[in-house]
Amino acid sequence: MPLTLFPQARTLLELQKLEEPGDPARFLRTHVPFSGAPRQHPYDKKTKVILVVDPGSSSTSYLEFKTADIARVEELANIVTPQGVTIPMVRIWIKKRSIAIRCTPFVVEDTSSS
Repeated sequence: MPLTLFPQARTLLELQKLEEPGDPARFLRTHVPFSGAPRQHPYDKKTKVILVVDPGSSSTSYLEFKTADIARVEELANIVTPQGVTIPMVRIWIKKRSIAIRCTPFVVEDTSSS
């Protein structure tokens, strides 16, 4: 039986490593890591980035950061969906005290009747 589904590379967003921490202990005190699949911001492609926290989950959320607040980007292992689509994963380090947006979609229902 021949294989019909092969992993396909798909570039979603090009991020570059911005800085290497000089003192790792100090870097950990001043930055916080977030992991997920990077996406281009739909309206502000130059100054913002979206990070999908768990792209394979049915209850995923996303985070929105300013690119100026990203201090370091690390590539993680890619995720391959059952359909053969490759999703690149990264860990980004954000400066503490930065303002970001966390969005979690949900279904609106009346829970009192259940």
